[in-house]
Order: sequence, then C-alpha cells, then structure tokens
Amino acid sequence: MYNLIKNYLNKRNLKDKRYLYLFDKPIEDEYVCFDCETTGLNPKVDDIISIGAVIIKDNMIVASKKFVKYVKPKTKLQEDAIKVHYIRECDLEDAEDINSVIEEFLQFIGNRKLVGYYLEFDIAMINKYIKHTLGIKLPNKALEVSAIYYDWKIETIPQGHIDLRFDTLIKELNIPSLGKHDAYNDAIMTAMMFLKLKNQPKIKKLTQ
Repeated sequence: MYNLIKNYLNKRNLKDKRYLYLFDKPIEDEYVCFDCETTGLNPKVDDIISIGAVIIKDNMIVASKKFVKYVKPKTKLQEDAIKVHYIRECDLEDAEDINSVIEEFLQFIGNRKLVGYYLEFDIAMINKYIKHTLGIKLPNKALEVSAIYYDWKIETIPQGHIDLRFDTLIKELNIPSLGKHDAYNDAIMTAMMFLKLKNQPKIKKLTQ
C-alpha cells in the first residue's frame, strides 16, 4: 500500500505528461540493466559523465539494443574517480549535454524494471536531474543484483560473511570479465550476473 501511495504522489508531481509512460505497468520479463560513471561519489554535488545500458528480454541480453552516452560534466572530475573509470576531462570535450542524454535514456528504459549493481547510487544520480526538470523520481521498479546474490548465498552459508564486491560476484557466478571498467561493460557483466541469479531457485527478491 505504501508503494502505491508513493507512486501516486510521484505521478501527481510530473510536469511533462509526455513521460506518463514511465508509470505504466512494467513490460513482462523485460528489464534494463544500467550503470553510470560519475565525477565523484556524491549524487548531490557530482555529475554523470557516462551511462551504459542494455535491455534484457526473455532471459537474453538484447545485443542489438544498447545505450552508450558520454556527458560533459559541470563539476570537476575527482582524481579517485578517474582512477576507477580512466575517463579524463579531455576525453569529454565532445560529450553531450546531460538534459538530452537523460531524455534519450528515459525513452530507452520506458516502463521496464531496472537492474544494477549498487543501483541505489545510479538511480540517485538520474533522479538528481529528472527531479529538477520533470518533478519526479524514477518510478520504475528496481532490482539490486548484490541483494539478490546475498539472498541466494545466505541459503548455503547462513550467518556467514558474504563478500559483495563486484569482482567477487563475477568470479563466484562464473561470469566472463570484460576487462575495461566502463559503464557499458559493467552493465553487460551485471546483466549476465542477474540472468545467472534470476534462474536460481528460491530467489526472494524476484518472487516478492
């Protein structure tokens, strides 16, 4: 009931009726797995510099449908962030404006359920922009891969320590590493992890 009320209030705040489709009933067995690279780790002050996303349909990653965009940030890239994604300010000189990228991204995801690794951060980054322009937060249902993995792993090692690091999940689920750390490659690897977990028995996060 709480989620229904929250979604209703969120929908009432929508400034542009062209985006009502975001509130439609999700497409059955379709998901969008996405990842953002940013100037830093604080959604309140940092900016998105790239978004990578893929569509998952009927237990398959749809390779022909992908979203890869680079964004020119308004804030300075932090050194610690560059060490992770290796994107420098000079690499973003021809990048696009965030507003046009967000508009295309919303069209890409539609009303599909969202999948990601530590997805709360990526959604917070998207919400930072659409809250200002559209008056809403993303209404799409979100599925967190690390939480799904935890629920699956806790069945075999109750009360044990579960390592939720990205590289650990890749290794434990026998997912091929794509090497270069960027938004699109991370989205692909996370999508593969999701599919591997989705088809395991007793996955609570997908049956609720």
